[in-house]
Amino acid sequence: MSQTYQPNRRKRAKTHGFLVRTKTQNGRKVNTARRRKGRANVSIKK
Repeated sequence: MSQTYQPNRRKRAKTHGFLVRTKTQNGRKVNTARRRKGRANVSIKK
């Protein structure tokens, strides 16, 4: 039996990345909220 999490940097960036977030209005809200909170990283970099 294999583990559930199979890390893949490209897939992670394509699903949770900055460019994906900026495409939708809600994604932009997420980025803004994370910036306001003072997060070190707003979202995943490729």
